[in-house]
Amino acid sequence: MAAEKWVLTVTAQTPTNIAVIKYWGKRDEDLILPINDSISVTLDPDHLCTTTSVAVSPDFTHDRMWLNGKEVSLSGGRYQNCLRELRSRASDIEDEKKGVKITKKDWEKLHVHVVSYNNFPTAAGLASSAAGLACLVFSLAKLMNVKEDHSRLSAIARQGSGSACRSLYGGFVKWIMGKEENGSDSIAVQLTDEKHWDDLVIIIAVVSSKQKETSSTSGMHDTVETSMLVEHRAKEVVPKRIIQMEEAIKNRDFPAFARLTCADSNQFHAVCLDTLPPIFYMNDTSHRIISYVEKWNRFEGTPQVLSSFSLKCEILILCRAVNKLVAVLLISHNRKAAAQLLQRLLFFFPPQSDTDLSSYVIGDKTILQDAGIQDMKDIEALSPPPEIKETNTPAQKYKGDVSYFICTRPGRGPVVLTDESLSLINPETGLPK
Repeated sequence: MAAEKWVLTVTAQTPTNIAVIKYWGKRDEDLILPINDSISVTLDPDHLCTTTSVAVSPDFTHDRMWLNGKEVSLSGGRYQNCLRELRSRASDIEDEKKGVKITKKDWEKLHVHVVSYNNFPTAAGLASSAAGLACLVFSLAKLMNVKEDHSRLSAIARQGSGSACRSLYGGFVKWIMGKEENGSDSIAVQLTDEKHWDDLVIIIAVVSSKQKETSSTSGMHDTVETSMLVEHRAKEVVPKRIIQMEEAIKNRDFPAFARLTCADSNQFHAVCLDTLPPIFYMNDTSHRIISYVEKWNRFEGTPQVLSSFSLKCEILILCRAVNKLVAVLLISHNRKAAAQLLQRLLFFFPPQSDTDLSSYVIGDKTILQDAGIQDMKDIEALSPPPEIKETNTPAQKYKGDVSYFICTRPGRGPVVLTDESLSLINPETGLPK
């Protein structure tokens, strides 16, 4: 290493993901090895992502991390597992501009600084730990010149947060549970990229942005220990469902995709209720949203949207077009279905009167335009949807029950940000900007 003072940095951006076939339960708590395979869709990082800058310098006295402006400890076992695995795989690097050369052996005694920012609430249920750990592993791997492909990196990210392994890819991703005791074959693989099924629109209704009462880690442990249903799900149901889901994604078969996703979501919550003590991730607002989605689907006679509850308090809704045989429309008619859904959601769950619409519907705001909604007055003028009108029952509104909506779509995997102005670290001090 050069004698003079220096700081090397790398900045990366990593998406989050939402499971359509869920991971719930571990066969090894330390290595985070799941009891079943899972499949997820990666969300567009333009709307949901973690940005992480990492730095190394001989002046750093210990590993440090700052998350969303606050310093957090890196002493936890999961962080240390990832750091240990990455350091063991580090390679020689040389920065000719700074006159710096780091050998593989140097990495054993060098310390790192990590500065990370989520553009969504941490611990709110949007797989924040998944995006964060995936970005940590990806950015450090680039900094340390780790010569592993994404699949092998996913096995390292898995040891930090199980679902983090799926955020190493864009599009639809499968996490293979594996059979080896050391977890070497428990990795993520990409099924299709984000362009394969790019007419899907994803709307997330954030029902609560507070931290969960029951963490995923403790909830999974209790389920594996006490639920009689979870073993049947893992051994008998999920293996068949995974095969069917891969086929539905390959063929872009939305009815099959909707049926499988909804069934898996329902079974996940059945397993949670079969846990002692029972786990409640859904609330009244969650139930109301799924009820309105089901009424719309029944009214149309074919799935317009599907709903899948995440492992936390959010609801994931994937929309696609009305069947093309029904109307002659351009490809934008997929977005029309999404716009119709957003109209329904805003009708039943309007924001508080003092809420700015731009902060209530975030992400891809062009869907608001498709829905003909420009301001709060347009929401107030919305009429009850036809499937509600036909029941001749008053349409009740639940103002303020949804924190906000996120409109997004399937997205790409992690990337390195080469624009130094986007770095979260001061290149002179190695501390947060």
